[in-house]
Amino acid sequence: MVDQVQLLDGDYDYIVAGAGSAGCVVANRLSADPKNRVLLLEAGGRDNWIWFHIPVGYLFAIGNPRSDWMFQTEPEPGLNGRSLNYPRGKVIGGSSAINAMISMRGQRQDYDQWRQMGLTGWSADEVFSTFKRLDNHFLGETEHHGSKGEWRVEEPRLRWDILDAVRDAAEQMGIARIPDFNTGDNEGVGYFHVNQKRGLRWSAARGFLKPALHRSNLRLETHASIDKLVFDGRRASGIRFNRGAQVYEARAKREIILCAGSIGSIEILQRSGVGDPAFLQSLGIPVVLERQGVGKNLQDHLQQRMIYKVSGVKTLNETYHSLVGRALMGAEYALFQTGPLTMAPSQLGIFTRSDNLQERANIEFHVQPLSLDKFGDPLHRFRAITVSACNLRPTSRGVIHIRSTNFRDKPVIKPNYLSTDEDRRVAANAIRVTRRLMGQPVLGKYRPEEYVPGTVVSNDTADLAKAAGDIGTTIFHPVGTAKMGLPSDPLAVVDERLRVHGAKGLRVVDASVMPNITSGNTNTPTIMIAEKGSNYIIEDSRGRA
Repeated sequence: MVDQVQLLDGDYDYIVAGAGSAGCVVANRLSADPKNRVLLLEAGGRDNWIWFHIPVGYLFAIGNPRSDWMFQTEPEPGLNGRSLNYPRGKVIGGSSAINAMISMRGQRQDYDQWRQMGLTGWSADEVFSTFKRLDNHFLGETEHHGSKGEWRVEEPRLRWDILDAVRDAAEQMGIARIPDFNTGDNEGVGYFHVNQKRGLRWSAARGFLKPALHRSNLRLETHASIDKLVFDGRRASGIRFNRGAQVYEARAKREIILCAGSIGSIEILQRSGVGDPAFLQSLGIPVVLERQGVGKNLQDHLQQRMIYKVSGVKTLNETYHSLVGRALMGAEYALFQTGPLTMAPSQLGIFTRSDNLQERANIEFHVQPLSLDKFGDPLHRFRAITVSACNLRPTSRGVIHIRSTNFRDKPVIKPNYLSTDEDRRVAANAIRVTRRLMGQPVLGKYRPEEYVPGTVVSNDTADLAKAAGDIGTTIFHPVGTAKMGLPSDPLAVVDERLRVHGAKGLRVVDASVMPNITSGNTNTPTIMIAEKGSNYIIEDSRGRA
């Protein structure tokens, strides 16, 4: 029996599917014109939980079904058969409500390569000017940053002696200090700038959505689980979603914009009949539009999480397990909005090269004054730090696809980590670089002891590659599953203006459109994509395409 479909009241020009990082920006920009009637659909809820706002809350949000969609990868051959948790934010603001808050644009060469693929409008100069317009930066108006945008960027509000020492160790091995990772070349060592404001997380919902919710032409519907698009021929004209047992349908006069991310946008497209015909037919889904690349080209940053026990210096581990320590942390935060409760998951960053053959920095370190087996677990009871290195430009490519036609079923996620010789070589070299870093003389007084993977693992390439599979884990940067590309690209899903090839009235505006992953954390590039995508939608509505 088919559920009765109720037409959602209201008359909409645009429907935005997903109120994550991209959707918050798009909804804000489209509704800025009072003539545009905008419906924003979000499968998660409101961000009315304290741990969405206190920065250290990521420890409680990741791996929690209240705040995380709790996805998992399939068992990964490159990870020696392990399956990984794959966190995604289940709330307005999306993953920007639970992520590392690290403000990172990537390298200029990333975007110049996009432009070299024929993607007009995506050169480094063009995207960096967009980044600057978005900035509300603590440095104010400079050559590289702005102060009038909504994307708040601040300095971290605490320091750790052990992290200062690791920074000094990086300098001892020839890595220069860098005051700002976001000027186009991020090679160096320094402290990450963070998306916070006065000690509170600055999510996309805080920056872009909430200031716009008073507008009478913007409607937000939460707990709206999107099933599929409604097509009139090749035109996307509506969207069907569920809330509880009720099925709703909403119609858009102009466009539907998918902003559900590298997982959610793919699920919606495939359930709607957009994708690889052979795959769709295997699930009994009528093919509306052949797009072979839907769900393919998945890229992610895999990190090797190495843990070192240390002595004679403070880490968060012992404070976390002390009632007095917790009380002092809480008091400092309440009084000054400083201290460990303002911590991003990683404070110190290092961008360097895995070997001398690299033309630019190709590995990124996230250094943390804490350790745990995995996110969602308690911190260890011994003093330790985590030194994680990820391959910034992996050559492995994975896939995401729906498991069935039921929107409640979680998708199949196969990143295919370490499936290329190049990625295994970089991973092995990254462990070598980490060992060199932690062996620098300036760290000697803290007696670092490799706990994971442990000194039982030799520096032999085969041993290191296997160890990388044992300790490798996602750094939560899935991109590329609805890639931008020219019509001649068989895997391209959208064009350079983010319109779905072969469809009308349909765009994808989120991290899934990246043709190649950026060399750093991906949330700020996603905000930039949403800003440019919004501009394209507005220009096209005025006949300026």
